[in-house]
Amino acid sequence: MKQLPIIDRAISHGDSIAVQSDDQRLTYHDLLTRSANAAASFLDSQDDLNEKCVAFLAPNLIDYLTVQWGIWRAGGIAVPLSHFATEKELEYTLGNSEAAFVVTTREYEDQMIALCDLIKLRIIVLEDIQNASENHLPEIDPARRAMILYTSGTTSQPKGVVTSHNTIQAQIESLVEAWKWQSDDRIPLFLPLYHIHAVINIVACALWTGAEIESFPRFNLDSIFTRVAARAFTVFMAVPTIYIKMIQALESMPESERLKVLDGFAKMRLMVSGSAALPAQVYEHWKRLTGQSLLERYGMTEIGMALSNPFEGERRPGYVGQPLPGVEVRLLSEKGEEITAENESGEIQVRGPNVFLEYWNRPEATQASFRDGWFCTGDVAVLEEGYYRIMGRSSVDIIKSGGYKLSALEIESTILDHPDISECVIVGLPDETWGEVVAIATVMQPGKQLSLEELQAWCQDCLSSYKIPRRLMNLEQLPRNAMGKVTKPAVQKQFQE
Repeated sequence: MKQLPIIDRAISHGDSIAVQSDDQRLTYHDLLTRSANAAASFLDSQDDLNEKCVAFLAPNLIDYLTVQWGIWRAGGIAVPLSHFATEKELEYTLGNSEAAFVVTTREYEDQMIALCDLIKLRIIVLEDIQNASENHLPEIDPARRAMILYTSGTTSQPKGVVTSHNTIQAQIESLVEAWKWQSDDRIPLFLPLYHIHAVINIVACALWTGAEIESFPRFNLDSIFTRVAARAFTVFMAVPTIYIKMIQALESMPESERLKVLDGFAKMRLMVSGSAALPAQVYEHWKRLTGQSLLERYGMTEIGMALSNPFEGERRPGYVGQPLPGVEVRLLSEKGEEITAENESGEIQVRGPNVFLEYWNRPEATQASFRDGWFCTGDVAVLEEGYYRIMGRSSVDIIKSGGYKLSALEIESTILDHPDISECVIVGLPDETWGEVVAIATVMQPGKQLSLEELQAWCQDCLSSYKIPRRLMNLEQLPRNAMGKVTKPAVQKQFQE
């Protein structure tokens, strides 16, 4: 029987270890058996789910893969849910996706049963699935819809980003080629399994190549450092916040312990940073500590990854590199003209087999997001000496002040040079004189304090006057999302209250 490419590849990987988590070790063969049983249960005497949406809440990677692959093998569309989501957010996702039923684990059974009873939706508990004596599974055309990941919805209700099996394969193959994934790679997973960083860049790429994933329930410094010191990993992927926390922890460790961890990091073949801009200072600091040049890349839910610093060659701090294999990138000016020269900023637009199909049940939003076949990212960048540099998201990272377009990311990078500031977020606030003024929310180094006047005096030496912050707030007072970040809309809202 013809299989989906990712299933065919898993068959070829056989008894190699796919995932280990706590005391569990799952081979590729085990994953195929478990997912086939799950698929048979999901079909429930049907021949094919025929692209029905199936929502699932399973944060443990082994359970996650059992369900995700089971949905795919049954012909459904996988809709991963966040265990950090509120009941209202879950209800929205289930309703918007028109989920046929929900799959969860015993850990979340009570929570999900209460919600599914409220909205009259069938629920399957993974641990209750029986082994099937025979698995007659449908053949799946890779052109079919495969997955819906929901965007953050900072300015409106979240949109469901629909990808096909072909789209996912294109995203995987591009990264496997660019980052030289190998079957003997070993990578930790501690990022949330409803975000493209974990779903595609880590999990899908590793399983495509026959590599091994070690799954952690959450990011825990002690657990990660213990395994790094044991040289358990060859590849490491994280967000900038995690690299910042690791730097702080490493510098406070006893030297004998620190040297073992640093040696473990130094021996890795690839370390990647993404999901937010990596401050150049963090890049340089990490390189001094470990000898590793972090590889920064650029992508989003709708396109997978589009730009990347090279695996082999110069990795420039503050830049996201060049187009990945199979991906076309262009910059478009505000006048709608393609920018061919360097050093001119414009919106990043992307075209290629990696681009999503549609926003679920949002044809108007889908149409508005494309221009002549190019997806309009809403992110502004500039090409400098062959490398792209992200200036920020046009809606929140580009501050229009005094007739200038300011990059909030550039200001953040400069202010992180201040010795007393460990984290910061820059936003624009409405102002009658300037149009917008620069405001800053900070996390200070332990025991340090800083007034707005002191910060402004320091900024006089390194920032033009219109870039100097006019408002100051403590970032530690604001909630963070599952990626450890404080969103800019949350900062703007707090300033305005």
